[in-house]
Amino acid sequence: MSQALPPPLPQHTLPILKTEAEVISELLALGCDEFVLCGGARNAVLVSHLCMHPKLRTFHHFEERSAAFFALGRTKATGLPCAVVTTSGTAVAECLPAVIEAHYSVLPLIIVSADRPEDFRGSGAPQAIEQDGIFTAYAHVGPDWKGHGPLHLNVPLGEAKLEDPIEHPEPEPFLPERRSFDVLKLRDFLSKGVFKGLVVMVGGLDEDDREETFHFLKQLAVPVVADVTSGLREALGNLITPEAVLRKNLPGKVIRLGEVPVSRLWRDLEDQPKIEVLSICKNGLPGLARESDVIAAEVGRIFRGLGDPQEIGDIRDDLPNARRELSRIDELLEAYPDSEPGLVRTLSIYATTSDSLFLGNSLPIREWNDFAQREVPYVNVRANRGANGIDGQLSTWLGATTDEEDAWGIFGDLTTLYDLSSPALFSQIETSGRVLVVINNKGGAIFDRLPRLDGMSDEQRAAIVQPHEADLSKWAEMWGINHIKVTQEEDFDLLETTESPLLLELVPSKEQSDAFWEAL
Repeated sequence: MSQALPPPLPQHTLPILKTEAEVISELLALGCDEFVLCGGARNAVLVSHLCMHPKLRTFHHFEERSAAFFALGRTKATGLPCAVVTTSGTAVAECLPAVIEAHYSVLPLIIVSADRPEDFRGSGAPQAIEQDGIFTAYAHVGPDWKGHGPLHLNVPLGEAKLEDPIEHPEPEPFLPERRSFDVLKLRDFLSKGVFKGLVVMVGGLDEDDREETFHFLKQLAVPVVADVTSGLREALGNLITPEAVLRKNLPGKVIRLGEVPVSRLWRDLEDQPKIEVLSICKNGLPGLARESDVIAAEVGRIFRGLGDPQEIGDIRDDLPNARRELSRIDELLEAYPDSEPGLVRTLSIYATTSDSLFLGNSLPIREWNDFAQREVPYVNVRANRGANGIDGQLSTWLGATTDEEDAWGIFGDLTTLYDLSSPALFSQIETSGRVLVVINNKGGAIFDRLPRLDGMSDEQRAAIVQPHEADLSKWAEMWGINHIKVTQEEDFDLLETTESPLLLELVPSKEQSDAFWEAL
C-alpha cells in the first residue's frame, strides 16, 4: 500500500529575485535597515554586500535559531523590520520558532532565505530543500505585505561574484498599513450589564499604548489584574487586585487588553462561559477556545478613539480583600526569604535600578507577577508571550536591549540551556551593567506543581521535569561572563557594578520553597 503524500506547499507570488542587488533593493523598499547575517556558501555574496552598505546596521551569528530570535528582539525594541539572512537548506527551518512568535506577536520580522536555483528543487542535491512556503501560515509570502507579522522572502541565487558592481540605495521609511477598528463594541460592552461586576485584565502592552491605558483604567476605577509586561502593574496602586481574590468572587464581565495574560484567572475563564469577555489586541485572537468577543486594534489607538469613559467604580468592593491578600503574601515572603518566591522578591528590589527587564516564560514571569515588589515602576518590561515558548529567549533579550545599559534578563535554567549560543552576540552589543539572572532549580520546577504528575514514577517524572546538574559557572567562563551564586537573601550583597556581563545564578532553598507553596 502506497503512502499518501503530504499536501503541496503554498507557492508565493513574489517575482523571483535572482540578483543580490534586487534582493537588497526589495528589502530597503520595505523599510528594513537592520540585518542579522548567518553566512553560508549560497548567501556569501549577499551577506558581503549587506555588510558593505553604508546605511545599514548589521549583526552576525553562526546559529540561525538564535539569530532569528535576536532579530525578533530588535523588532520588539524598535517596532521596525529586522531581517535574518540565511543560506539554503535546513538553515531556513531553524527560523521557524521565531517566525511563530512574530506571527502571534504581530512583529515585522523578515526572513530572507537564499535558495539553490529552481532546477535543483526535488533533486536531492545538497542543501536543496523545498523552501518556498516552509513557514506555512505563519509568514506572509506575497508582494502585498502590510507590515503586520513576519514576511518570508525565498530568493534563488546564482553564482554571483563579490566584485560584481552593486548600488547602495537609501532605505525607505517603514509604513505599515493602518487597520480600522470598531470602537462601538467597546462602548456597548462598558454600558451594558455593568452591575454584573467588571474586571480588567492587562497582558503585555506596547510602550506606546501604556499612557492611554493607564488613564482609561484610572477613569474606570474597577479591579485590575495587570501583568508586569503591561508596564502598569506598579503604577495603578490600589486598583491592582490579586487574582486569588477574584477567583473566589468571579466577575461577570472581563475586558482583556494586550497580550494573553499570564494569570491563572484568565485560564479559568475557559470553564466559565457565562462570564462575558471582550479582548482588545493587535493579533485579533481571543486567547480563549470558548466564545468571546475581540477587537483587533492597537490598544492605545482604540482608547484615543473612545475618549474618556464613564467611571464605573469598584461595584463589588474587592479592593479591601485585595489589600488583605497582599498582606498575607508579604508575610509568607518574609517567613521564607530563601524560597524561590522570596529570592524573586529580593531580586525585584535590586532590579528597579535597571533600564529594562526581560522575563522568561514558565515560572519567572509568573513569580514576578505574583511576588515582585509593587512600589517602584520598572522602566520597561518585555517577554515573548506570543506563543509562550521557552526557546530563543536569551537571544530575544539581547536583541531587544542591544543599545541599553543596565539591561536585566531573568530566565529559568531550562530556558537558558535552550539558548546556550546566545552570548556569542555579546561582542556586538552594549554589555556594561548587563545582568543575566538564571533561576536554577535543576530542572523544570513548574511541572512539580502540576497535579497530573502525582503518582508518576521517578523515571516518568524525569522524562518531563528534565533534571540536570549543568555547571553554569563553566558556561559563564566560556563566554567571559562574571558569575556569582545566590542561595540566600544575604548573598545579594555580592552584587557589584561591572563593565562585563554578569551571570547571577539564583539557587533557591527547596525546603523553604516547598513550605511557601504549601502555606500559600
